[in-house]
Amino acid sequence: MVRPSVSPWGAPILLVKKKDGGARLCVDYRQLNKLTIKNKYPLPRIDDLMDQLRGASVFSKIDLRSRYHQIRVKESNIPKTAFRTRYGHYEYVVMPFGVTNALAVFMDYMNRIFRSFLDRFVVVFIDDILVYSRSLEDHREHLRLVFEVLRERQLYAKLSKCEFWLSEVKFLGHVISAEGIVVDPAKVEVVIQWEPSRTAMEIRSFVRLASYYRRFIEGFSRIVMSLTQLTRKDQPFVWMDACEQSFQELKG
Repeated sequence: MVRPSVSPWGAPILLVKKKDGGARLCVDYRQLNKLTIKNKYPLPRIDDLMDQLRGASVFSKIDLRSRYHQIRVKESNIPKTAFRTRYGHYEYVVMPFGVTNALAVFMDYMNRIFRSFLDRFVVVFIDDILVYSRSLEDHREHLRLVFEVLRERQLYAKLSKCEFWLSEVKFLGHVISAEGIVVDPAKVEVVIQWEPSRTAMEIRSFVRLASYYRRFIEGFSRIVMSLTQLTRKDQPFVWMDACEQSFQELKG
């Protein structure tokens, strides 16, 4: 994944604490990202993806291993990925985490290789692949086609995170089955347990989470209006009764 480097570039590294108490080595590409022309390739809308799944009764979820590291970096761009450590100077030969266009490049690649399957029996969101079918027989064929693409492109799945032949699947914060699509109860609990916010940043995070499920909340735009006003740059943060009412209504 990396090799020794003599590049004039050299991003610093830092350690980020993981949920299990361990540490993850991360490269700080902020300076490189400031100089990078942004790729505006869009992520798919969650609502559009969910609408494709109606009527399906069999599901398999495939999670790709190491995500970006399965994409090689163009040789002329490799020196830009260089980072410095106490043990030397190194550069990535595969796409690293942290560079500003990694997400767009990966999403574009996944859409291109599965183009003929999209809107038919495959949903792709970054490194998550959901195969959906109306029957067991169809599902067997759909899985075969997906695995052929992965083998041809030399993309590897992480078996411990894959699930096959499901009648109900959790995907992108939703629970999907032949009976329909509902919000994942675990995600709802996060909203319900959210403590009252006292800063614009906290409000922004809450609104972003709640808006993820706006399709299930009638009159969402009206309810959230008083909260979104608090996130404006020139708006003083004053928690009024209308804000509390909106906050509680979204939690309820």
